[in-house]
Amino acid sequence: MLNDGEDWKTTDVNVESLWLIDKRDNSGKHENNYHGNFVPQIPYQLIKRYKTEGDTVLELFAGSGTTLYECEKLNRNYIGFDINDKMIAHIYQKMIDTANIDFIVNNCDVCNTEKMQAMIVQFLQKEKKSAVDFLIAHPPYMDIVKFTEKSEDLSNITDLNIFIEKFTLAMKNALAYLEKNKYFAVVIGDVYKKSEVVPLGFYVMNAIKQHFKVKLKGIIVKNIEGNRGKIGSLGIWKYRALQSDYFLFKHEYIFVFKKEF
Repeated sequence: MLNDGEDWKTTDVNVESLWLIDKRDNSGKHENNYHGNFVPQIPYQLIKRYKTEGDTVLELFAGSGTTLYECEKLNRNYIGFDINDKMIAHIYQKMIDTANIDFIVNNCDVCNTEKMQAMIVQFLQKEKKSAVDFLIAHPPYMDIVKFTEKSEDLSNITDLNIFIEKFTLAMKNALAYLEKNKYFAVVIGDVYKKSEVVPLGFYVMNAIKQHFKVKLKGIIVKNIEGNRGKIGSLGIWKYRALQSDYFLFKHEYIFVFKKEF
């Protein structure tokens, strides 16, 4: 699935299931200024592999704009959603001179089916398209980091079943506008609650398999070297782990699916 004119011998697309990234790419518009920041190398790899120039990428949780900045670099149009007003304003300020792609970051709860889909349709009509070409979701990991105080923010959910229910609804809203036989990716990690690991990533993967006609094409594990929350404090985290019975999280999952409906 290489892009036209690209040589398989020289491409930088990573097809392995273990991604060891030594440090976060902070070039261009990227900043390590936001808890839960996407590592830019992830959307870069996914967008480059599954989409070509001029395609449209849909993202459910825009965050600080990491995926959008990669879309700008790779000449892909972009529809994003988030409910953090301050971050949306920050993104638009950084994109003020962008001219090579069409994009929008909507201030919208992704569980609000009517409002979300109306926004998608409006953008697609402007592009003279009926569907998007790739979908990516990097949701909060339940309430590990609270991004806003809004009740509709998934980062305020403490109950696993409610989180899965809300996330599944958000995916349903988005998948309705992903073209059949196209790909989507969910990037998520596990959490530690009440003295045990909650394998949130696998609950999310199972929910997608149970609710939608899809094929799981890849389970990629990536490290989180340079995690903003642990920069400069790895020693104390190691000490705490050794004094207890847990292991330090250095992984996230990237689940890649193919839509078949």
